[in-house]
Amino acid sequence: MASNVLVAALPALPAGGVRARRVLIGIAIAFIALFLVLPLSVIFAQAFSLGAGAYAAALADPDVRAALLLTLGIAVIAVPLNTAFGLAASWCLARFRFRGRGAIVALIELPLSVSPVVAGLLLVSLFGRSALLGGFLESHGIRVIFAVPGMILATLFVTFPFVARELIPLAEAQGSEEEQAAITLGASGWQTFLRMSLPKLRWGLLYGVLLCNARAVGEFGAVSVVSGAVPGQTNTLPLEIQTLYDGYRVQAAFAAASLLAGLAIVTLVLKAALEWRHRDELRATRRAHIP
Repeated sequence: MASNVLVAALPALPAGGVRARRVLIGIAIAFIALFLVLPLSVIFAQAFSLGAGAYAAALADPDVRAALLLTLGIAVIAVPLNTAFGLAASWCLARFRFRGRGAIVALIELPLSVSPVVAGLLLVSLFGRSALLGGFLESHGIRVIFAVPGMILATLFVTFPFVARELIPLAEAQGSEEEQAAITLGASGWQTFLRMSLPKLRWGLLYGVLLCNARAVGEFGAVSVVSGAVPGQTNTLPLEIQTLYDGYRVQAAFAAASLLAGLAIVTLVLKAALEWRHRDELRATRRAHIP
């Protein structure tokens, strides 16, 4: 009954407004269909173009499996490290005011404006065999460039800002009054962070982790510069897709690409499921931060 009263109280849109709304909705649906649904459909159609047997055989290829495991392994290392940094940076920048704070925020966002290829070249200039630091490490048996450590560093660089950029504005909007009150009442800094600060940041943290993971899994440019692209050894899944496609193994390339697309879809489904399960809590959190 209350909902009917609320609907009745809302002003009706004029005929022109209704038409404009339908046009905008139609444009949005057409855009999504053209640039999202259609490409995904083509990927899976090409992946199964030779049948399910060929698809399974392509995914069973040792090089593809090695590339998938390497991709996931790099993400497992890079995402938690960037998550820890994002939490620390957001808490520090939101709670303290100090000289150089703006420069730190700008540096955090720097990887977003630097080409991934340039980032890879920067790592080569630092850790290459002819570089001072790289030569020192190689003399002690640690190889960075054209090896997995370099690929991890490249992924860390390009995914560096994602968690921090989600958390810093959210932490600033929340303020520190409740935390200060908890500390006054005897709570330790660690207890205050775990029981008060972190729960308020969890939705921003979730979005940041999802974005960071998606970029880590799909990164191509920076990793291609530092990896050497050796099949079965330093090929991530995006690099393996290019190797297969350049070798005229088109169906196998699309089969490998379907793995990346599938990972993205699973990530979005999990995000949507979490939002649906906690929808009331999420709405309350958003309302609390509307000025």
